[in-house]
Amino acid sequence: MPELPEVEVVRRGLAEHVVGRTLERAVLTGARVARRHDAGPGDLAARLEGAEVLAADRRGKYLWLVLQQPGDDPQALVIHLGMSGQLLVEPPDAAPERHLHARFDFADDGPQLRFVDQRTFGGLALTSLLPDPYGPDPGRAAGTAHPDGVPGPVAHIAPDPLEPAFDGDALAARLRRRRTAVKRALLDQTLVSGIGNIYADEALWRAQVHGLRPCEALTRPALRRLLDHAAQVMREALAQGGTSFDALYVDVNGASGYFERSLDVYGRAGLPCRRCGSPLRRESFTNRSSHYCPRCQPRPRRPAA
Repeated sequence: MPELPEVEVVRRGLAEHVVGRTLERAVLTGARVARRHDAGPGDLAARLEGAEVLAADRRGKYLWLVLQQPGDDPQALVIHLGMSGQLLVEPPDAAPERHLHARFDFADDGPQLRFVDQRTFGGLALTSLLPDPYGPDPGRAAGTAHPDGVPGPVAHIAPDPLEPAFDGDALAARLRRRRTAVKRALLDQTLVSGIGNIYADEALWRAQVHGLRPCEALTRPALRRLLDHAAQVMREALAQGGTSFDALYVDVNGASGYFERSLDVYGRAGLPCRRCGSPLRRESFTNRSSHYCPRCQPRPRRPAA
């Protein structure tokens, strides 16, 4: 599943190619693409026609377009990429992709926006925008990157490490009070959003912390360094277009990211650690895989449950 850097690459592509344009027609194929929109695909398509795209926005792995019909309040078209969803900018006369589920024509007769999803876990939904619960308040200096608000389904998601509302010191203090495994905490989107399995493993390797270490066993400075590593590795991935392990993740122009070549631990089980030379290991972790160095990241004597 795409993580923060990959979703941000797509968001930037939408900002470049779609924002400021007016939707003329939306064609949805089948009901599955709109299954998160309660009124169904016909209602969704009708409500999109004539809307202007005001912004392309994101929090963590959640992506949405801010749309506005004349005379109405802005709304959010939430785009769930799922495991294999792709947003592509294509000429209107380009041949349809095999797994094309939605296409959007614009009033300027320019390139179409297409939603392609091989595994059909993704989808679209139109929803209201709510005030950002992590927006500016008197007790927090950081502002919000979401002046239009956030979609209802995203309101419970915590800020990600790359947005202004993120408070690393407060999060480190909060993590210090938890008894859960530190990797599990990094993957908890209600604590910090956008960090998925790949970048959690990379951050833990850089911080030389095993993912099963209990949060309460780490000091606040150590937890803050871990969060800083997570932010840094995601910035590096973003600069390289994200991580593509197969042809399913691409940007809006169909190009793959190439940060896979720079990964230090994820997907490198059996290869030597780039820091100490020990063979890297892979083990099961909550229906996922964890990759780590047994020497740089010793397993705790008392792992968290």
